Amino acid sequence: MPAQLLAIDVGNTHTLAGFFAGDELTEHWRVATQAHATADQLAAVYSSLLSLGGLAFGQVDRVIVSSVVPPLVGQYELLSSRYMDTEAIVVGPGLRTGLPILTNNPHEVGADRIVNAVAAIEELGGGPCVVVDFGTATTFDAISGAGEYLGGAISPGVEVSLEALTARAARLSGVDLCPPESVIGKTTAASLCSGVVMGFAGLVDGIVTRMREELGGEEVETLATGGFAELIVPHARTLSRIDSLLTLKGLKLVHKRNEKN
Repeated sequence: MPAQLLAIDVGNTHTLAGFFAGDELTEHWRVATQAHATADQLAAVYSSLLSLGGLAFGQVDRVIVSSVVPPLVGQYELLSSRYMDTEAIVVGPGLRTGLPILTNNPHEVGADRIVNAVAAIEELGGGPCVVVDFGTATTFDAISGAGEYLGGAISPGVEVSLEALTARAARLSGVDLCPPESVIGKTTAASLCSGVVMGFAGLVDGIVTRMREELGGEEVETLATGGFAELIVPHARTLSRIDSLLTLKGLKLVHKRNEKN
């Protein structure tokens, strides 16, 4: 029977999880991150998620976790050992990723960014490339033609920016983001959607264009992921390819490189 892997990426705002039966991703879920959840609370959440796909804890024999929320790492390790009777692999220093990290302090690079880079190299068949992740922050990661992680850029995320704006401007509260029909909005809501969506598209194009120049030119491929990719990418000129499950694919690859025989 192929290994049954539960892959979990814990972000500041959302957690993405997926169940692999062998190499096939059969189920995936996105839930709100609860930064102070206990292992038992997490068990209740994941028991419910697994049951939606007709699965149970007893069918999970491998677990891998990447997290940018330090307090939750220990709770996920406890969840894995107590409820799935297996030791979780946690993405971090000392783990084999196959990705040389050429930053001044490799230990400070977020686990999700490392996993995304690993997956992008596999998906694109190598570098150079730029990965853009639309999460709590919007991150840009540069990968060399030799498959090395060179560094990147971090800007505020779409949701964070919108929350900051509406908190300071009372008349803009309660507006839901939607794809703008045009840059020139005819209502306050349409103007806000245009400003946020087209503004982030312009930000992405500016940073990606400059990264391409530093990486050597137009041959640099791009790949987008994250919760807001579907909203922003259609309006960006430098991005065309979206993989919303990129992080889960990266976790699967990292797990395979660290699996005990």
